[in-house]
Amino acid sequence: MTDDEWAALEPLLPVSNNRCGRWRDHRQVINGIIHRLGTGVQWRELPERFGPWKTVHKRHALWSADGTWTMLLRHVQAAADAEGDIDWNINVDSTVTRAHQHAAGAPKAPPPSPGFSKGAPRRSVQQAGGGEPARPAGGGGEAGEGIGRSRGGLTTKIHVATEGRCRPLGLLITPGQRADCTQFEPVMDQVRVPRMGLGRPRRTPDSVSADKAYSNRTIRGYLRKRGIRHVIPEKKDHKAARLRRGSRGGRPPGFDKARYKDRNTVEWAIGKLKQFRAVATRYDKRGYVYPGTVTAAALLIWLRS
Repeated sequence: MTDDEWAALEPLLPVSNNRCGRWRDHRQVINGIIHRLGTGVQWRELPERFGPWKTVHKRHALWSADGTWTMLLRHVQAAADAEGDIDWNINVDSTVTRAHQHAAGAPKAPPPSPGFSKGAPRRSVQQAGGGEPARPAGGGGEAGEGIGRSRGGLTTKIHVATEGRCRPLGLLITPGQRADCTQFEPVMDQVRVPRMGLGRPRRTPDSVSADKAYSNRTIRGYLRKRGIRHVIPEKKDHKAARLRRGSRGGRPPGFDKARYKDRNTVEWAIGKLKQFRAVATRYDKRGYVYPGTVTAAALLIWLRS
């Protein structure tokens, strides 16, 4: 981390309240986490300059579970919003990441208690990684850890809502076979930028753009109800069905071609996230650790933008 990046994070990091010991230097440990994010190296193979690998791994797992990574990300977003540095024309999309064979087969055990981290703020595990942990679909197992089975094998899907400068605002992790349209509202609910002073977090963007995968009545009705302008192209079969119904089919949805051209900012943001090898390939077993990995990568994107 550079000195400027460290200065932005240092006041927010938890301090030890344990009489038996103190935190190992946060900057050293975070540098170890960053090294692992960029290289995807096994925790055991971390260079000695980052300290004991177990300390680095445990710190990352705890901060993923208790929402510390999410807290840091939202603070950086709040600082940028206070300076008017956020473009609130949001774009939504998702990307599939291949799960390494060692990421499967996690034992069925609950995540560590949020209060177990030394001095870390108590938050619900649902906030870890900017999204709720994936719930088992009809039974548990790998689906409960956010790993699904598709044609590509074991996969995990990252749903992303980005602002107009290619930086993630909301993140959600689901099994790889989940349809994009079913996760639109949950990922929009993760867009929550706190105010630096008084006031509620900002959750309503100026506009939203998405591809045809998000073209359905439920999503359009959700956006109209919240008063959000949106640009989502209509599917061919939806258009044909509307035309067959004649006047009963209603008017075609509005479409701003100039605004839709800016949708590629979400593709750029996904590309930035996948520059981190630990994000591009999922090595984490636990469904609460991998969202923390993605959130830590998003935090670095914001710090370095």
